[in-house]
Amino acid sequence: MFTQANLFLVLLLVIALIAKNNSLILAVSVLIGIKLIGLDQKIFPVLQSKGINWGVTVITIAVLVPIATGDIGFKQLGEAVKSSYAWIALGAGILVALIAKNGIVLLENDPHITTALVFGTILAVSLFKGVAVGPLIGAGIAYLAMQAVKFFSG
Repeated sequence: MFTQANLFLVLLLVIALIAKNNSLILAVSVLIGIKLIGLDQKIFPVLQSKGINWGVTVITIAVLVPIATGDIGFKQLGEAVKSSYAWIALGAGILVALIAKNGIVLLENDPHITTALVFGTILAVSLFKGVAVGPLIGAGIAYLAMQAVKFFSG
C-alpha cells in the first residue's frame, strides 16, 4: 500500500494544504479516496482518457451560464464588438485554442513530456494559486517552442 504513487499523492496533498489550494486538495483527496476503496484500476484509466474533455465541458458550461440566465445577450454582444478589448479577447481565445490543439498533438506523440508538464502545473497551482488548465496549454506552448528550436537549429 505504501508505493511511490501513494507517497507522491500524500506529498501533493501536504503541498496543497500548505498552499491552501482547495482545487488541488480536492483533486488529490479524490484520487487517494479512489485508491483506498480499490477502484483505481477501473476509474483511473477513464479519468485519464476522458477527464480533460469533461473538465473543458464543465468550464464551458460555467462560461455559458450568463447567456443561459440572460445576463449576457445580443445587446451585450453588439456592445462588445465595438470594443477593441473585445477584439483582443476574441483573438486571444482563438490563439489559445489553436495552441491547445498542438498541445494535444504533443502529448499524444511524446507522452514523457506529460511528466514535466504535470509537475509544472502542480507547482503553479500549489505555489502560485494558478489554475490547472496548464497541461494542455503548456503542451501547446512547448510544441511551439520545440518547432521554433527545430526551425532555427536547421
